[in-house]
Amino acid sequence: MLGRIVSVLLGLVGLVALIAVAGYFALKRPDIPYETLAAEYETSTSRYVDLPGGVRMHYRDEGLQTPGAQTVLLIHGFSASLHTWEPWLPHLSDQFRLVSLDLPGHGLTSAPAGYQANMEAYRDLVAAFAETQGLERFALVGSSMGGNVAWEYALAHPEQVQALVLVDASGWPDERAEDAEEALVFKLLRNPIAAPLLRDLDNTRLTRQGLLSAFPTRPELVDDAMVSRYVDLARAPGHRDILIQLSLGFNERSMATAERLGRLGMPVLVLSGDTDNLVPVEHARQFNQAIPQSEIVIYEGVGHIPQEEIPERSAEDVLAFLIRNRINIAAPATP
Repeated sequence: MLGRIVSVLLGLVGLVALIAVAGYFALKRPDIPYETLAAEYETSTSRYVDLPGGVRMHYRDEGLQTPGAQTVLLIHGFSASLHTWEPWLPHLSDQFRLVSLDLPGHGLTSAPAGYQANMEAYRDLVAAFAETQGLERFALVGSSMGGNVAWEYALAHPEQVQALVLVDASGWPDERAEDAEEALVFKLLRNPIAAPLLRDLDNTRLTRQGLLSAFPTRPELVDDAMVSRYVDLARAPGHRDILIQLSLGFNERSMATAERLGRLGMPVLVLSGDTDNLVPVEHARQFNQAIPQSEIVIYEGVGHIPQEEIPERSAEDVLAFLIRNRINIAAPATP
């Protein structure tokens, strides 16, 4: 009898394992070629440039194209792309040259196998990009992880950064207790066992959940087109490896401190939504307290991505800040 029970149990275990394996392969999704993604997500202003280390960076050069026009360089956040800045275009493009880029592992930018992504690598790549474009002086804007890259860049190259805008920027140690309400996708991506298992699976549902957590008071903004864009661009060759690498190594980067940020001498605008579930609004206040020439705007009832959630209001705040600091005054044209 015992032997029969053991046999039945082993059979059930085998069946469950078989179902699990079958389910895994049913959910497995291949990479999407860059050519296919470009056909869907490029625009007439899309450009590419080859950078050191085998990176082919996708960027857009929009807005004012007159000689001497002031440049604003825009850096997106984790798992996002330069598309996040599109809602600002109608409000800023008649005042500035707007250059947005895709970091490696994001958007339409390609990187070689084994690319080591971290804040310092991204900072240095942005510097190489600026050099190829002849960007010597510009305003720098970063959202979330892109904000971390932006303030690291401003510390390394203060002579280039006329003004800095940090939009729900990351970089401070997160001292919150684990949040039971945090989107499951972020918990899984930080788990060294679960994250690699997720790499090749259909993550549409988890992506939607993560985006909804970024727009807690405006869930209607998370439409099928947005979800599909995030899912599709994450499936570009090599992107899923980089996103997992970033997630697992996020707390190993050089964190913000009052001493480090106190060295920033340019005007700085700190923006944050007070219902941000991803980066605590308290971190915005820490940036404001640590940076000498900084201003802060906290939006009531707004989440993690104000440039998409309240584009007109947030763009107006950026425009007013840049005008106050004379960043919109065109530089003289080179003879």
